[in-house]
Amino acid sequence: MISAFSFAQELKVEGYFLQDSAKLGEKVPYVLKATYGKGYNIIFPDSTYDFSPFVFHEKQTFISSTKEGLTLDSAVYYVANFSLDPVLKFSLPVYEILKYDSITYYADEADLALKLMINPLPEQLSFQDNNVYQPIDTDFNYPLLIGVLVAVLILAAVLFFFFGKPIQKKWQLWLEKRKYKRFLLRWEKAEASFSNNPDTDNADELLGLWKTYMEHLKAKPFREWTTLEISDFLENKEIIKDFREIEMIIYAGKEGKDIGQACQNLKGICAETYQQKITQKDERK
Repeated sequence: MISAFSFAQELKVEGYFLQDSAKLGEKVPYVLKATYGKGYNIIFPDSTYDFSPFVFHEKQTFISSTKEGLTLDSAVYYVANFSLDPVLKFSLPVYEILKYDSITYYADEADLALKLMINPLPEQLSFQDNNVYQPIDTDFNYPLLIGVLVAVLILAAVLFFFFGKPIQKKWQLWLEKRKYKRFLLRWEKAEASFSNNPDTDNADELLGLWKTYMEHLKAKPFREWTTLEISDFLENKEIIKDFREIEMIIYAGKEGKDIGQACQNLKGICAETYQQKITQKDERK
């Protein structure tokens, strides 16, 4: 009884093909099974194993099953034969992993015969009629696209060489006119707010708007200059009075006598400076 129990606990490996013959290159399933008792730690070969003379395609594994103290592990390997030998013998191992070593158990060799056959051609070929239009994908014409892009770049370079400066000047002139229109809208809004409520915030916003736009027109630091420095640069002594009409609210909290006229004078200076700038650009064309 002890001898029979020991034999039942031994590791048993079985391997076989699910078909006895296959065509050249045909994928064939090979079954590998291992039956063992308690205390075994086994592994099956993976894709890194050398399956020569066969070529490995894929591996399918199954969940282990245990019955009456015996465990069954199994896997199916799909391999293909590209050898012209009439019969090939094949066997896969199962590895028992020990603490410092391993033991290899091979299944008995399984035979697989090569099936060489060519289906005979019929005496009379039969064709299936089909008059349905089949669309055919056409390749994109990349050389034509590259040629068109090169031509466009050359044309653009020629146009820029002959007409680049006039176009650039017209563009700058258009931008300048657009900025002036935006300034007028903001100035009218700020002037209306200042006229309705002549306080420090509205006065500061009005002078800041004027200095910012003049700084853009003249490319000088108007916002950093004092009133006297602005007057000397513009060679306009009257502007001092206009500034004082508005600055009296900021520094003294008093409303000037003729704020409306001062606003108009400052606006007129911006308009005159703007006209000078766009006239100079037109003359340089």
